[in-house]
Amino acid sequence: MAHADPKISDSPRAIRKLDETAINRIAAGEVVERPASAVKELVENAIDAGARRIAVDIGHGGKSLIRVTDDGCGMGPDDLPLALARHATSKIDGSDLLNIRSFGFRGEALPSLGAVGRLTITSRADGFEACQIRVSGGDMGAVKPAALSRGTVVELRDLFFATPARLKFLRTDRAELQAISDVVKRLAMAEPGVGFTLRDVSDATRVTFRADAEQGELFDALRARLGTVMGREFIDNALPIEAERDGLRLVGFAGLPTYSRGSAVAQYLFVNGRPVRDKLLIGALRGAYADFLSRDRHPAVALFVDCPPERVDVNVHPAKAEVRFREPGVARGLIVTALRHALAEAGHRASTTVAGATLGAFRPEATGARVYQMDRPSQTTLRAREWQAPGLADPAERFAPASARVEDVIDDTPEIAALPLGAARAQVHENYILAQTEDGLVIVDQHAAHERLVYEKLKRQMAENGVAAQALLIPEIVTLGADADRLLDMAPELARFGLGIEAFGPGTVAVRETPAILGTVNAEAMLRDILDELDELGDSRTLQARIEAILSRVACHGSIRSGRRMQADEMNALLREMEATPHSGQCNHGRPTYVELKLSDIERLFGRT
Repeated sequence: MAHADPKISDSPRAIRKLDETAINRIAAGEVVERPASAVKELVENAIDAGARRIAVDIGHGGKSLIRVTDDGCGMGPDDLPLALARHATSKIDGSDLLNIRSFGFRGEALPSLGAVGRLTITSRADGFEACQIRVSGGDMGAVKPAALSRGTVVELRDLFFATPARLKFLRTDRAELQAISDVVKRLAMAEPGVGFTLRDVSDATRVTFRADAEQGELFDALRARLGTVMGREFIDNALPIEAERDGLRLVGFAGLPTYSRGSAVAQYLFVNGRPVRDKLLIGALRGAYADFLSRDRHPAVALFVDCPPERVDVNVHPAKAEVRFREPGVARGLIVTALRHALAEAGHRASTTVAGATLGAFRPEATGARVYQMDRPSQTTLRAREWQAPGLADPAERFAPASARVEDVIDDTPEIAALPLGAARAQVHENYILAQTEDGLVIVDQHAAHERLVYEKLKRQMAENGVAAQALLIPEIVTLGADADRLLDMAPELARFGLGIEAFGPGTVAVRETPAILGTVNAEAMLRDILDELDELGDSRTLQARIEAILSRVACHGSIRSGRRMQADEMNALLREMEATPHSGQCNHGRPTYVELKLSDIERLFGRT
């Protein structure tokens, strides 16, 4: 039985203009998705007003109360009604939508919030008395006198009371507060010179986040602010990034591969100070770390891209979380190159969290009152004990078999012990090298370390000599339609990796060569994978990634195997090569190749401090 489509009517419907309230509620659906969106808009307005201190109070996850207090320039009595009018803003004059240097510029946030909640704005500008205006569900009241020393207080109560259906889609108070906290932290990272306070006032006032204004040079202030927001541990295990290309500048910090996370929650990206979640930048980040992390691990970074406003379009979406670069290839290349250069300069460095986890594994559980170790006995005491119990004075000599005596591998040259990875002292379980440094102990996974060394050597050879191509006896013809031209434009780059293609009629390419190291390949599937990556990221590393995966496998099989005994000179040679090879602090899958324990930490394990 056929049903009539409710969207189809026999009689034409009259076209009519929606009223302001309906327009604002529709706009609120784009601008105010959840309480965190409202906080973002209000805090950005405070920053644009030149505030140096911003306080955010939240009640019940932002559903009952959002209050943002700032010490910015404020507004006069005549400005308050205009602030609640659609598309009224002080940020731009509308003549040039590409020259945007502020967070807000649409003039949609405040009227949208007033349409779906109960909004009160109290403000005072220099030379004016404080004043206040209220709007509830789109109904605006009159401007009234108020009490305020300076700045602006925006209070939003009962969010979405005018659109109750939206309330059903909100999450728990805790989840909404977590989203608000993430928004405030991102804005705090973007503005290290501004102090931020986030309080939960649901039942009792509780400060959930605080960041005081940082002083000093931009890089120093940024380091301090990131330490506050992301933790001291991130700063201790991050590399400073500073690079410039074709008018685009990149600064920030990028975590070591061994300081990775199980999800992308620790990735913070900014364009001209604006927090964004941009596919291009995320893809560039993934490409930069592709050679150092497995697919289930994600780097921790805080990166800031600065460029002239006319070279990036921030007017892509009302939420302003996406941007579009005029030259996306330059932006992506800048990030990939800068990160890889910084990771290469880090050399054999691994994150300190590896040592912390190791010490945590060593630390025994407390089973009662702590027993402190006595001081090391003197030689006289040892001789007395030997006289009382012969044969127990030197247990190492008694129990160590001749083939495993420590002195067999000791190299007492002071210069070797002073090197970063120290001097090899022993090998245990035929897989782990123990090396002594000036102030601690290094444990090296010989297989993982040598795997990275062989892999880097193979990559250097590939870069110097290219990838050997294997000519196909019968060329494979692949029909790609309009996408064929995009691949043919990349033909010279693909040829560097051993993939030879050429035009074969409209929308068709002929694959004449494939990389020899890949063996038999499905050429059509490979070309479509490359096209998919071009659609997603604007660039493709599919072919290079496949070749590097093969090189990684070759390096794994060609490296020193677990279970092989090594001589002292072999172990020391491995340590020296690690010190001279970039990225040797982690294997090809992002796992650490060595753990360094400081002597002070070891002594603390035994209660000697």
